[in-house]
Amino acid sequence: MTDITPLSADALATLVEDFEASDHNRMAMNAVTAAGINKVARNYDRARLMQRRFSTIVDNGTATHQDRSGRCWLFSSLNVARFVAKKNMGLKEFEFSQNYAMYYDKLERVNYFLQDVAELVKAGEPSDSRLIQHLLADVMGDGGQWTMAMNVYKKYGAVPKDLFPETESSKNTGEMNVQLRRLLHTAVAHMYADPASIDSVIAEATAAGHRILTIHLGEPPKSFDWEWTDKDGEFHRDGEITPVEFWQKYVGSADLESYVCLVDDPRQEHAKGKKIGIEHLGNVAGGDPTEYLNVPNQFMKDCVRQILEEQGIPVWFGADCHPMMDRENGAWATDLFEYGKVYGVDFDLNKEDRVRFADSAMNHAMAFVGVDVAEDGTTTRRWRVENSWGDKIADKGYFTMSDDWFTEYVYEVAVPKALLPAEYQAALDEPATMLPAWDPMGALAM
Repeated sequence: MTDITPLSADALATLVEDFEASDHNRMAMNAVTAAGINKVARNYDRARLMQRRFSTIVDNGTATHQDRSGRCWLFSSLNVARFVAKKNMGLKEFEFSQNYAMYYDKLERVNYFLQDVAELVKAGEPSDSRLIQHLLADVMGDGGQWTMAMNVYKKYGAVPKDLFPETESSKNTGEMNVQLRRLLHTAVAHMYADPASIDSVIAEATAAGHRILTIHLGEPPKSFDWEWTDKDGEFHRDGEITPVEFWQKYVGSADLESYVCLVDDPRQEHAKGKKIGIEHLGNVAGGDPTEYLNVPNQFMKDCVRQILEEQGIPVWFGADCHPMMDRENGAWATDLFEYGKVYGVDFDLNKEDRVRFADSAMNHAMAFVGVDVAEDGTTTRRWRVENSWGDKIADKGYFTMSDDWFTEYVYEVAVPKALLPAEYQAALDEPATMLPAWDPMGALAM
């Protein structure tokens, strides 16, 4: 560290002198210390001109709320599924149990993590390697991907929310995750201490993980009696049904499990039209691998527009939700805030540089439920987004996204395979280029 130039007293004095010599700096300091950066930097003209009108809208009812948890990928995928279920059952409002989905996701992740690390231990992977340390640091968060959600629904189905409601721990997962993480860290330590006992370590930790989850989240139903009254007042009764049967009967017609995940990886070394995957990323052992087809951002837009206009169904997507977001008013636009003008800084990274230098990655999943298309019939102008942050913000929980923000910050969408041209469908049959576990394309939506 001796080669690093220290910040000298003289250099600091120059910084202070230069700051105080600028009237703009003094004005910015006065404003930001009193009101906060977002109120000062908010682009008034851009904000007031953000329209909430769309040429196509898919009505999906009351916005859901993930509370203090990172389950957006489950909420958003179930928001797509509930649209299908409501249509099939003739319901105006309906919600799946996100607690049920999280229960089995986490139970499966306990097994996936233990089995994955066990193979690394047996192969001689050092405990202090970058890979092991990354897996230990990343274990038992709430985040996930579309494919991981489908793995859960295919194996365990889904249940109505009122039959497996939220608990204190499903709404606020922090303490439960701490205990699960501690359990798995302990198990890995025991694997390294005595490799011959790995099988018993896995069995004991899996049983303990099941106990912890059930204590925190409740015991999920194996079957249930399903009856409902539709929006026209007609009563229906299915009788006893399992969660898998329920999913297949009321969501199966949409064939969501066969959807393809498209990503926009802007790095030049990753060719468009090719598959990429992330090593060690998954939840259900034996389920579908977490892989994506890398495509141009414009192709993603075209697919989403076509689904909304022609099929009338919400579209799951993942984005970096934080940049240029007005949370309270529910808006995203690339020029919604003028931070650079406040600070006197030129934030000039493009999408590729933001990914490459850890400035941006997917961190939140939502659903597109509307689009505004220009008179030419193809040019998209703005997007309507169903979020999972409740109905007390934005337009009763629904956000508006400018088209240029889609270009810069949307990374992933899930679409039917039939929308892909022949060359893209052929690419799905090729092996994926596998990227390391810490690659930014493996970021999880929370």
